[in-house]
Amino acid sequence: MMIKKALDYFGKDVVFPHSIAGLPSKLSDVEGLEIGQFKTNDGVSLNYWKAGQGTPLVFLPGWSSNGAEYINLIYLLKEKFEVYVLDQRNHGLSQKVNYGNRISRFSADLNDFLNATNIKKAHLCGWSMGCSVIWSYIDLYGQDRIEKLVFIDEAPSIYCHSNWTEEERINAGAFTSSAERMIDAFQGRAPFNSLVVNTDLFDFYNTVDAPSFENSQFLCDAVSPHDREALELVQFDHILNDWRDVISHKISKPTLVVSGEHSNWLESQRWIANIVPNGRTLIYGKHEHGDHFLHLKKPQKFAQELAGFLTE
Repeated sequence: MMIKKALDYFGKDVVFPHSIAGLPSKLSDVEGLEIGQFKTNDGVSLNYWKAGQGTPLVFLPGWSSNGAEYINLIYLLKEKFEVYVLDQRNHGLSQKVNYGNRISRFSADLNDFLNATNIKKAHLCGWSMGCSVIWSYIDLYGQDRIEKLVFIDEAPSIYCHSNWTEEERINAGAFTSSAERMIDAFQGRAPFNSLVVNTDLFDFYNTVDAPSFENSQFLCDAVSPHDREALELVQFDHILNDWRDVISHKISKPTLVVSGEHSNWLESQRWIANIVPNGRTLIYGKHEHGDHFLHLKKPQKFAQELAGFLTE
């Protein structure tokens, strides 16, 4: 177990391209930021970002994302919570390995993280694949260590079975009929059409009118650039899981489901909030970056609404 001040860990400060009122203009503006490291029970070194005090709030980023992209949210929430962002295996600052690249192992990593940091109970906030990791964690370990849950725009099942009804597909949020073709599309190796991979997600992976997202992307590129080969290893397993049974039968904690009008699987987000006993939705409009990256593009709005839900 290791923990260092962020500037000591990186050996440098990073100045962001935009100065935005109420947000950090450089890495050192995030006072008390630390980088921790621990080993999982299968011997992998994982890193996490930490700042603040109060009730633990643990972020599980989406596929290819990491703690650097959460720098604005860490800054905004650290006065109310002890904020953690886990860099999952093969992501961000964590070790790159060619084993354990399954969502079930990622959820075991989350359990190892809670044990290593001695977190007895925490709010868990997942985005995209991070939601799947939390669903797997609940499936395997239950909810005893969870206070409240927040899920940001993740389809309960990415893969669409050919014998499903259209209602099943919509509730599941499924948008591909081929895991291999979807991986090729995400890795930029081959073109795709909407009969194989039906998403315009790539259209919104940009920083147009989102300077806070540009800042966090800049930090990511500076300190933890993506390793595309390492990231690809978990994609196949991630695509093929169907979490509707966990969502329907194993979640009872207060749950906030966040999505936007640009989301390709918006109806599935409403289905999640309706099926869990204490669920509600927060839907961003198209005019307020209501796409898959909404919490990173509108961090101030998201932080305020997240804190309101967690502290009510």
